[in-house]
Amino acid sequence: MRVIIIGAGTGGMCLAHGLRRAGVDVVVYERDRTRTSGLHGYRVGIDPHGSRALKACLPPELYRTFVATCARAPEWFAFLDERLRPTLTLRLRPAADDVNDEKSVSRMTLRQVLFTGMEDVIRFDKEFQRYSHTPDGRVTAHFADGTADTADLLVGADGVNSPVRRQRLPHARLEDAGIVAIAAKVPMTPESTALMPPGLFPGIGLILAPRGLACILHWMEFPWSADGRPEPAGNDADLLAAWPGLLFDNTRDYLNWGLSAATGRFPADVMDRHGRDLVDLAIRMTPRWDARLHRLFALTDPSTCFPINIRTSVRVDPWPTDNVTLLGDAIHTMTPGQGVGANTALRDAHHLVQALTSGRPLLEAVAAYERAMLEYGFAAVEASKRQTGGDQLIHKPVIGRLALAGQRAFLRATDRIPALKRRFEAGLYETRGTLEAEDGGEVADRLQDVGGARG
Repeated sequence: MRVIIIGAGTGGMCLAHGLRRAGVDVVVYERDRTRTSGLHGYRVGIDPHGSRALKACLPPELYRTFVATCARAPEWFAFLDERLRPTLTLRLRPAADDVNDEKSVSRMTLRQVLFTGMEDVIRFDKEFQRYSHTPDGRVTAHFADGTADTADLLVGADGVNSPVRRQRLPHARLEDAGIVAIAAKVPMTPESTALMPPGLFPGIGLILAPRGLACILHWMEFPWSADGRPEPAGNDADLLAAWPGLLFDNTRDYLNWGLSAATGRFPADVMDRHGRDLVDLAIRMTPRWDARLHRLFALTDPSTCFPINIRTSVRVDPWPTDNVTLLGDAIHTMTPGQGVGANTALRDAHHLVQALTSGRPLLEAVAAYERAMLEYGFAAVEASKRQTGGDQLIHKPVIGRLALAGQRAFLRATDRIPALKRRFEAGLYETRGTLEAEDGGEVADRLQDVGGARG
């Protein structure tokens, strides 16, 4: 069997590793021109689903490299108001092992991990245009440079605007979630760290504010010194020093912030803005927020600041299986409401490797993968949209104020009642790939009912 993968993103590369380890002939075509193109250093949260997939598909030493390159594990999750006063503070679970934990990794670092050892598998600067079927039933991928390649299976792992999806499922569509966000990075320095309330570092903060504004704060501290040298003790330092990805990675400690609100809260031309203009816009949109937050925004590296129009996939019915399939954002784009987009792509890759190496006929294996993927993939799409959507009560002009008041009252009560807090903590891990308390999601769902979001 020979497999062509379109797209060298997280899911596509995990799939390529898994198939190669299983002895399958695999090639990945990527439109970026080089290994260093598209190096964006924003946070990706890897949950146990994602870690399990990576551990199953990557060579053991490379999985160990992935773990060693993750940021310091967050210890706290704090809900805050716009004055940086905590309404609920949760201690996150310590790592049980190298799989059943919550990891934070830079997107560029993860990309370099996944490229390692696959230099002979990836073809860069190859823009996919279309596919066709040969008389014997195989599939041929055609590229913008006039070249083509033929295989037994073609997998579209080519992201939100997937050309493979447009041809394979022309009726599949995306819709705006009604939310826009501004994302940026602030270098982690003594000044920026001192701006945050005690107990937030190392951790994650979610500011829930009037007018439906929210701001996520992720502290990212990496195992490198200021000049880029590996700092872990023992074998991990040697591992990273010999890791080829270190040559291409410029990650330094940073705070990743993202300000979001209903689309109507932003200027009509927000998607055309960039850099310092967006930073200034974030400050103007938050006039009553704490001065420490405004200072934090002002310390932003303008080159890292960009707007995001959040979109989500509309559920599609099962389709007749053939030898072209899809994974990740190419089929189930989701909002960041549950933080499981990358993990669902990794889960897809793991399931597809298992199906293709099960000994079943090709189309039977693909059909089994698609049945499972559509079920859990679109369940995640819909759950994420419920938690990050412009139609939530919190975004309504009048009732939004009541929703926020109810939300804050609920969070403060939860912070003070141990039994309620334990149930809420369990709810935070719902869908994160671990076994939870029987009613773990109930409290989190009640927060959703008053117009909130778990973050």
